[in-house]
Amino acid sequence: MPQGKPDIVPDDGLTTRQRRNRPLLMVHTGPGKGKSTAAFGMALRAWNQGWPVGVFQFVKSAKWRVGEERALRVLGDSGEGGTVAWHKMGEGWSWIRRPGADHSDDAREGWAQIKRDLAAETYRFYVLDEFTYPLRWGWLDLDDVVETLTGRPGAQHVVITGRDAPERLVEVADLVTEMGKVRHPMDTGQKGQKGIEW
Repeated sequence: MPQGKPDIVPDDGLTTRQRRNRPLLMVHTGPGKGKSTAAFGMALRAWNQGWPVGVFQFVKSAKWRVGEERALRVLGDSGEGGTVAWHKMGEGWSWIRRPGADHSDDAREGWAQIKRDLAAETYRFYVLDEFTYPLRWGWLDLDDVVETLTGRPGAQHVVITGRDAPERLVEVADLVTEMGKVRHPMDTGQKGQKGIEW
């Protein structure tokens, strides 16, 4: 386990152990690749600890067969670590918003389900994948999201992924990572490929 001395010890009345084990709100944002991948890596660690894991995907098609989903479902069913539940919110789509399609109701229902699960402490680790998009598009009430996530009960960790995380969300998060992009094959017209993008 990494050791070190913090620059500042908060005067919050917590013991070192209590502070070390407090639940975290984490945000992976930025224009670079790897935000969801890093969150799924954390979900693997949670699974290994025996924690129930809930994955909520907001803008990836329900038709896509992504490797992380298959791997985590197999692991969740193995009886070796924690359970894994995978939820795809609505029809699923990516960067293209189809004319006439309104996914805001699906996003609101997805958020309502997350709120119910947080209140019931259904999972110990939540991945809210591509969750920044319904926030940026105004489909969800940012005040409600911030209040719910910062006031969640128990020892529930939450990681949110997606570009352009709202500043208010970044301000209340315990851990924020911004993925930068130096170069990507898609910049030169190469399409996504198996084993790399899914």
